[in-house]
Amino acid sequence: MKILIIGSGGREHVLTWKLAQSPRVEKIYAAPGNGGMANLAECVDLSPTDIPGCLAFAKKNAIDLTVVGPEVPLVLGMVDAFEAQGLRVFGPNQQCAQFEGSKAFTKEFLFRHHIPTAAYKEYTDIHEILKDLGIYGYPMVIKADGLAAGKGVLIVENQRDAEDGIEMIMEKREFGEAGDKVVIEEFLTGQEASMLCFVDGKTIVPMESAQDYKRAYDGDKGLNTGGMGTYSPNVLFDDATLNKRIKETILNPIINGLIADNMNFKGILFIGLMIENGIPKVLEFNVRFGDPEAQSVLMRMDSDLVDIMEAVIEGKLAECEIQWKPQEAVCVVIASGGYPGVYEKGKVITGIEDVKDCVVFHAGTKLVNGELQTNGGRVLCVTALGETREAARKTVYDNIDKIRFEGAQYRTDIAKFN
Repeated sequence: MKILIIGSGGREHVLTWKLAQSPRVEKIYAAPGNGGMANLAECVDLSPTDIPGCLAFAKKNAIDLTVVGPEVPLVLGMVDAFEAQGLRVFGPNQQCAQFEGSKAFTKEFLFRHHIPTAAYKEYTDIHEILKDLGIYGYPMVIKADGLAAGKGVLIVENQRDAEDGIEMIMEKREFGEAGDKVVIEEFLTGQEASMLCFVDGKTIVPMESAQDYKRAYDGDKGLNTGGMGTYSPNVLFDDATLNKRIKETILNPIINGLIADNMNFKGILFIGLMIENGIPKVLEFNVRFGDPEAQSVLMRMDSDLVDIMEAVIEGKLAECEIQWKPQEAVCVVIASGGYPGVYEKGKVITGIEDVKDCVVFHAGTKLVNGELQTNGGRVLCVTALGETREAARKTVYDNIDKIRFEGAQYRTDIAKFN
C-alpha cells in the first residue's frame, strides 16, 4: 500500500519510521517531510495546510492511507475533505479537532460530562477579564483559546503579570486570532503526565505511558517549550489504583461523552493530566500524537501501526490487541540556541552518522544542496531503548555530543531521578 504523511516535524518522522516497518507498506510520501524523513519517504513540496493540493496529490498517486500529523490541518478540516472524496485518512474530523482548536470547547465538554479538571471562565471582552483577575488566586493560568503553536498558555504569579499577559494576548495580539477568546483557570499542582490514546468512536485504548519535560532548561527552569525530552513508561503509572481511577473518572466518561454528543472521534486523543495525591485531573486535550512523546512511545510499540490505524478508521479498535516491547525508552531533544525564544536557522549539522544504538528523529531540519541544516527550534530527537530506563538514558547521553551544530542546546536531566 501507499501512504501519505502530512507534516514535517519529529512526530511525522517517527510515524514514517514506524509505518515503514510494516510489510504491508510499499511506498511512503511526506508532505513536505524534512531532512531526515527523506531516507524513508519521498518528500513532496506541499504545505500541510494546502488541503486541496494534498487531496489532489493523494488522488493522483492512488494513496491508500493518509496520516495527518499536525493539529492545524486537522482543525482546518483536512480529514473531512479527504473523506468526502472517499479516501482513507487517519485523524479526527473538524468537529472533533475542536478539542485542540478551542480551549473553551474542551473545558465545556469536560464540565458537561463531569470529568475532573480545573475551574475556569472564558472571556471575549478585555474589561470583563481584567475585573476577574485573581478569582482563582495566584498562580493563575491564562490561555489563548485557539491554536498558538503550543505557546498560548501563561502561568502568572501576580496581578501585574496577569494584566501584562492579558494585554499581550488580547491587545497586542501576539497569538493572533487565537486570542479572540481567553480562558482563565485555577492553577493545578502535582505531577504532569501524558496519555496518548487510540479512539475509534466507540472504544478508547490508552497506549503505553510517557513523561514529557516542557521547560527549556535543567531542573524545570526557563520558559515552556513544545517538549525537551520524554521517557516511557512513566513511573507514575506503576500505581494500579491510579490506573483504575483514570479509567473510571476520565477514560470511560470521555468515550461516553463523545457518544452522547454524537462526536464520531476517530484518531489520537492526547490527554494531558495533572496528578496530585493519586487524583488525576485533565489539563488539556490534543488531537494528534504528542511530540516528543510519540518518539518514546512508538519506539516501544511491537504491533503493526498500519493495522491499528485501519482498525480505528473501521471502528474495530476493540478487536486489536496492541503489543508493546518490555524495554524502556528515553528521548532527548537537541534545540537551536535561543529556543523557545528567538533562534537562527540554517546551521550546518554534523555527526549524526557517528551515533550508535539510537534513532535520531528529525524535528526541524532541511537538506540544502545535500547538506543537512537546522530549520526550526527543536531540531533533533535522540532516542534509545534499554532494558532499564537508566540504560536507555545512558545510551542517549553517551551519543548526543557526537551531533554538532552552532548553538545546539539540550537538557541533561531527562529521565534522571537522583
